[in-house]
Formats: sequence, structure tokens, C-alpha cells
Amino acid sequence: MPAISIRLATPADAEQIRAIYNHEVVHTTATFDLVPRSLDEQLQWMAHRSGAFASIVAVDPDDPAGEVVGFGALSPYKERAAYRTSVENSVYVRRDRNGQGIGRMVLEALLDTAARSGFHAVFARINSAGEASIALHTRCGFELVGTEREVGRKFNRWLDVTLMERLLG
Repeated sequence: MPAISIRLATPADAEQIRAIYNHEVVHTTATFDLVPRSLDEQLQWMAHRSGAFASIVAVDPDDPAGEVVGFGALSPYKERAAYRTSVENSVYVRRDRNGQGIGRMVLEALLDTAARSGFHAVFARINSAGEASIALHTRCGFELVGTEREVGRKFNRWLDVTLMERLLG
């Protein structure tokens, strides 16, 4: 694995996080967002992900610019009170750094954060065609819960979502 450090995201990371995310918005179905985020929207997204709902970044210390090469976050699973012990994770890796173990490092850090914060279940909603993401979550102990059929539409095609879950503790 590369020498990557994981830390909490700061507002100074917003532009690099936004660049990684917006690439996925414009070019892939990894996210069902259709419109790229502005810097202000990215900062708002980050402001809602702190404490137990942390956003983290993976940084390559060997990179002269110390660039963000991946990021992840925990988000509330559902609004109703009974769901408060569950969270949903998101993991994104810069395209030129795929396949280097960065996604696994980010996901493992999110799982540690979720466990320390007292959450019981972590969910992942993944485009069903996202084989690498499904494999990553399987390697990290997630199990298939089900498939939500044709729940999204992007690039003029219907998309299924694979729902995966990992119980903690």
C-alpha cells in the first residue's frame, strides 16, 4: 500500500474534494448527482459532516503538493429517530490513484470512526454496475442486503442500486 495518511477533512480540502467528486458526477454513475457542485456547495456539504458524521481525506505525503487522493464520509442513514444508530458511507478515490488500496484505507477509517461513535450498522448504496466498489465493501466485511431496481436515471439509462450493510461490534 502507498504511504497515505488519513485525516479529518478541513475547508482547505474542499476544492480538491470537489474536483474528485465532480469528475464522478460528470463522467460516471458512481454518484447519482447530475450537476457538479460549486465550491460553496462543497463547503456546505463538509459543514454537515463533522463529529460522528465525519468527512475524511486521504493525502499522499510523498506528493509535493500534499494533494488529496481520496475522501470519504459518514452520513445519517434516515431521518427517523429509530435509525440514529445507523449511518451510510461514501468513498471516492481520485481516478489516477484507483487500485492502490486508498479506497480500503478510507473505508476502514470510516468504519473505525463509526464504531467509536457508537453506530451499530453501516450501509453502502452502490451503483450495481460498480464492481470495484462492491468488491471493496465485500473485502471490508459488508454483506449484500438487496437491490433497488431502476431507482436512478443518468446518461439516459435506468440504474440499479446495490445495498450493502456491515454490522459493527
